[in-house]
Amino acid sequence: MSAEKPPARRASAPRTGGRVRSQDAHDAVLAAAAELLEEVGYQGITMEGVARRADVAKSTVYRWWKSRPTLVMDAYRQTIEQRMPVPDEGGVREDLTAFVTALYGVSEHPLRVRALRGLMAEAQLDPAFEEVFRQWVETRRAVVKELLARGLDRGEVPAGADLELAADQVFGTFWYRLLVGHAPLDPAEAAHHADRVLDGLTGRTPPGSGPA
Repeated sequence: MSAEKPPARRASAPRTGGRVRSQDAHDAVLAAAAELLEEVGYQGITMEGVARRADVAKSTVYRWWKSRPTLVMDAYRQTIEQRMPVPDEGGVREDLTAFVTALYGVSEHPLRVRALRGLMAEAQLDPAFEEVFRQWVETRRAVVKELLARGLDRGEVPAGADLELAADQVFGTFWYRLLVGHAPLDPAEAAHHADRVLDGLTGRTPPGSGPA
């Protein structure tokens, strides 16, 4: 993977007071937390450091987020939703392929890979972090289930298909390869992997896997 430079911080719009200023400060804190997560990792983040990066008072940060776990995962949820909007390509295969392609694309960004590995590790060690991390994971699984549910409504996925298991298959491959590194997360494989998930839902036999 090629070296990745930390994301350049965007200049914030002038704050004029009242509701606009409050929203600007809120957005600046979320942006700062997401930037720091990828620059220094979860363990390197402090509420004071986020406040400095966002150019707000520490009390402003604590007004909206009472703990580091809730702040960091709220920030990363917003960042990931912006980077990976829910695809709507007109068909379940196209939608799932687009999602998996974007998901595997994290492999092209070493800082993002490091951040995700650190978050997963923290979730195994810190019970206070585990819950908010699990909530974030569920928001990502919900996107996959939404894509598949649209396919069900269009008749592309059979009634009674196990969408929960399909979401596990998508993210099981992602997290296992991300953490273990035994095989690459290659966006070029996204269509093939999406097809295998859909084969399991529809009962299709993959080419070449039938009896001789």
